[in-house]
Amino acid sequence: MDVNAKSESSDVRVSDALIAALLAGARSREIAETADAYGWLVGSWDLDVLYYWATDVSAQRIQAELHAGWVLEGRAIQDVWIMPPRPERKASSDRRMNMYGTTLRVWDSTIQAWRITWRNPAGDHHEEQIGRRRGKDVVQIGARPDGTPTRWSFTEITSDSFHWLGESLGPDGKSWGLEGEFRGTRRAVV
Repeated sequence: MDVNAKSESSDVRVSDALIAALLAGARSREIAETADAYGWLVGSWDLDVLYYWATDVSAQRIQAELHAGWVLEGRAIQDVWIMPPRPERKASSDRRMNMYGTTLRVWDSTIQAWRITWRNPAGDHHEEQIGRRRGKDVVQIGARPDGTPTRWSFTEITSDSFHWLGESLGPDGKSWGLEGEFRGTRRAVV
């Protein structure tokens, strides 16, 4: 008997069990509403990609998609960022313009902030950050494995849209350079 052989129904049961164990219907009561910096993100979004890898790509009209939900008994938000969108993906996609990654944003009551882990295996990119509300915005601060400080911000947040900026601190230690920029629009519920 081939131990690696699986039936399609077995795969479906595993997937269903994983989704049931992972997803949560709402924020945990352990997280105060005032500390909920990311609950507004839950849902599906269409993204216009304006800037990527420090390059203005707005004329290319690149699209992406984002899906987010509460996970781990409502103690975290997990999302998936996909560029190009799933219907347009090809095996030969340019690695630098390829994103199929996930963010796990976990509430940490000891620091009263969110611990952020971003992994994009399709583009070989990862980040660790700390996220907090800053006024009406949500700002995530961290450093890349090479020590480069990063700042990712959600601004202009409404129930149906947001503006996302990804920046890194320049060698002068004073100026932030734009590396990524997205405009998100919530998908209509069908």
